[in-house]
Amino acid sequence: MEVRYSPDKKGFSRMTNEEIRDSFLIDLFHKNKITMVYSDIDRSITASAVPVGKELKLTASKKEMAAKYFAERREIGVINIGDTGTIIVDKRVYTMNNRDALYIGRGAKKISFKSKNSKKPAKFYIASYPAHTNYPTTHAKFEDATPVKLGLQKDANKRTIYKYIYPDGIRSCQLVMGLTELEEGSVWNTMPAHTHQRRSEVYMYFDLNMDNFVVHLIGEPNNTKHLIIREGQAVLSTSWSLHSGAGTQNYSFIWSMGGENQDFDDMDWIPLKNIK
Repeated sequence: MEVRYSPDKKGFSRMTNEEIRDSFLIDLFHKNKITMVYSDIDRSITASAVPVGKELKLTASKKEMAAKYFAERREIGVINIGDTGTIIVDKRVYTMNNRDALYIGRGAKKISFKSKNSKKPAKFYIASYPAHTNYPTTHAKFEDATPVKLGLQKDANKRTIYKYIYPDGIRSCQLVMGLTELEEGSVWNTMPAHTHQRRSEVYMYFDLNMDNFVVHLIGEPNNTKHLIIREGQAVLSTSWSLHSGAGTQNYSFIWSMGGENQDFDDMDWIPLKNIK
């Protein structure tokens, strides 16, 4: 497990592009590997699992987690962005089609991932935060997610948000998770940009072909920097950093949040005129 420590505002303002990438950008979805990054930002864990011809087991890192098993004191959200696979939680098997989600509650002891077809593997995106109580492991199909349509074509941000783990959907301690799909011709994922003073957020971008990318804005509103992000990469956002981006094509992204509350609309919006 890789451990990341976030800079403060002053330290961030002096960072080079490469230092920003090393601190905030996460490269995911490596075959037959569970890639995992532990961040001091709300103690989030961002991970992926791509099983090809074998079962991948999710285990705890004793040094970083001091736990007997991964979900001993944590909850987990998983969304499959690949082909059909299965997640086995304490011997119970959950079939995961593309864009299906699974919430795994605190206390689950044995968790593993498999693909139905090794030539077309599942690609499991994993988000985890500490949990103070137990909620039941719950499977949600893509068609069961709550869709919210936002944005306008004239503003190039017409999109649909699908909510999975949130107070009116799958219950959790602090994890809020879902995905957003941009329509063809739309490229802005979040505009106006915003911060979350009371929680952190992670974006993971996908549905980008190899020749395209997203320019993701990061930093304070009056001192923005950017990251070039490609298919299957995630970016960490601190509570003081805005997060927004525009792509060279339409795309999708998974968002996951943890922190002080679970109110989806608890955002500190930033007027466009104040962004520099």
